[in-house]
Amino acid sequence: MSTRIIPIAAVLFAFAAPAVADTPAANAEPALGMESGTMQPVMDQAIFAHAIFNQLEGRWNGSNTQFRWDGQGWIGTDYDKLWVKSEGTLSKGALDDGQQQFLYSRAVTTYFDLQGGLRSDLDSRPTRNWAAFGIQGLAPYFFDLEVTGFVSSEGHLAGKLEASYDLLLTQRLILQPQIELNVYSKSDPARLVGAGFSDIDTGLRLRYEFSRTFAPYLGLVYEGKFGQTANFARQAGESTSDVRFVFGIRTWF
Repeated sequence: MSTRIIPIAAVLFAFAAPAVADTPAANAEPALGMESGTMQPVMDQAIFAHAIFNQLEGRWNGSNTQFRWDGQGWIGTDYDKLWVKSEGTLSKGALDDGQQQFLYSRAVTTYFDLQGGLRSDLDSRPTRNWAAFGIQGLAPYFFDLEVTGFVSSEGHLAGKLEASYDLLLTQRLILQPQIELNVYSKSDPARLVGAGFSDIDTGLRLRYEFSRTFAPYLGLVYEGKFGQTANFARQAGESTSDVRFVFGIRTWF
């Protein structure tokens, strides 16, 4: 009996062997990116560009209207980007709070980038230039967060915090609280800036997204100046505390 089993097993193995050689695994194409022994470019090295204006708005307090913009854009890869940030307020024919930043950023975690570069205060008051270094990204619970430190050409220090949060009431109707704080180590009377906690700009905006790239909104903002900055504002005949109704458009491309 055993002498018959061995030849039969050998025959079955001989017929089965070619089938194994013809399986898909044996004749599979080379893996993507490995054809001809060469590596193909991966997607995280592709160059993209993005720009957004979070604020393009009029601000009205019952007696006068301001125009305010706050936007930023970048070009680069998933890991390395060049940024341009711009903000300012046009009031009574004068440009105030004009800040322009030119930054390089490097992704250091899944949600945060380190940034460094230059800031220029360009408006109706004397120009100031700063070195800038900070972080930007998405904090826990999906808060958009920017924290930046500055060193001026005169050796002054400054810090800025910006944060916002999108609360989805529906898929298109979104409520956004926002805050911006500024602190300075030394006073700069020519720019009406005092040492310490200088000013706050905070608001609540309700927008309707007709599309992701176009969203009109309404809201309320509070502008406050404190300490020496408030004293400089009073001497210049400016308000130190103001609540304004806002109407504008948030757009990106």
